[in-house]
Amino acid sequence: MRGLKKIFLLWLVFSLVTVSLYSTGWAENKDRWTQDDPVGQGWSALDLIFARPFGVAAGIVGSAIFIVSLPFTIPSGGVNEAANMFIVKPFKFSFVRGFPDEDI
Repeated sequence: MRGLKKIFLLWLVFSLVTVSLYSTGWAENKDRWTQDDPVGQGWSALDLIFARPFGVAAGIVGSAIFIVSLPFTIPSGGVNEAANMFIVKPFKFSFVRGFPDEDI
């Protein structure tokens, strides 16, 4: 039981220190960050390195799901909606969206 208390106490201290050092959590509003702010540039780098490749992967996986769903969407007339949801939106997220995206 003592070992569990020590682990819990260490976890609690670590989480409190981590939360207090997280600087963007203290932001009051979006207007405080400018285009030249290093935090904003960090989010742009994460967008370029992680979000856009995941969007491409989602488009590829969505294409496979769309093909599998065709026997169900053709009779119901939902082919356009399925294509938009599984293929068009992920690829638009990756390729059409502006960089840096101010909405994220």
